[in-house]
Amino acid sequence: MYSFKTSQELLRLCKKHQKSISEITIRYEIEYSQKKRSEILAKMRKIKMTLREAIKAGLKTTNKGTFGMAGETSAKLYKSMRRKRMIMPPMVIKAMAYAVATGESNAVMGRIAAFPTAGGAGVVPGVTIAAAEKWKLSEQRLLRGLFTASAVGKIIAENSTLSAAAGGCQAEVGAAVAMAAAALTEMRGGTPEQSINASALALKSYLGLVCDPLGGLVAVPCIKRNMMGASAAITASDASIAGVESFVPFDEVVSAMKNIAREMSTKHKETALGGLATTKTGLRIRKKIGLPDIENTN
Repeated sequence: MYSFKTSQELLRLCKKHQKSISEITIRYEIEYSQKKRSEILAKMRKIKMTLREAIKAGLKTTNKGTFGMAGETSAKLYKSMRRKRMIMPPMVIKAMAYAVATGESNAVMGRIAAFPTAGGAGVVPGVTIAAAEKWKLSEQRLLRGLFTASAVGKIIAENSTLSAAAGGCQAEVGAAVAMAAAALTEMRGGTPEQSINASALALKSYLGLVCDPLGGLVAVPCIKRNMMGASAAITASDASIAGVESFVPFDEVVSAMKNIAREMSTKHKETALGGLATTKTGLRIRKKIGLPDIENTN
């Protein structure tokens, strides 16, 4: 009754039942898992706690992580909110700091929630938790944002991919930005249509983004891409609330993402054989790790 595979199917369910995306998602979970509503909410509450704990740990870490590629960036961003010379509003900077903190927690082997993946885990918590703190939103509003993000992630997973190994970074950070944009839009009172439109605006800007981690590690450029993705998700939500519409519907954007993933070189799909991974800095990290030279990997 509440099953959906595309955003159009999801929006039809929202209209039919006069419910939000988050409520339809909760009902889908109840129907699919055969679990009680209280169990579904409890599981998401546990995920929310994990997101918060990762952010807290990341902000405090002084560990530079493997090969010194991550650490202390989130703390620098967080402290910068007090500086009058910063152009971005404090909420945006906080979202960026939280996104980085999640990645830095991951880089030092901390506990995170892959939302939707480890490589793109910072955007959703960064945006939703920073927004909840800014507007002093209830836990229920935050949880609903996370359910809305999950619905968008489900649509991308079923019609394209959430794997960088299959589709490049557009499938991880790009998907996370789309998820966070929808979540934020519902949390601030946007309609289901505005939430999905925000996802379309967000994902369009990340089409074709390659996955080129230095040494194959989830650190550079992954963590700071989450930082930039947090600000992009907020921008997309603002634009959608303002009435800016994506000319290309979300389902078509997801379809384009799938086509791009199919055409993308394997060098740019988490193999560390292209892009930033093959710069002088990337090759230096590769050598430190003890990986074979690029010419010897064929």
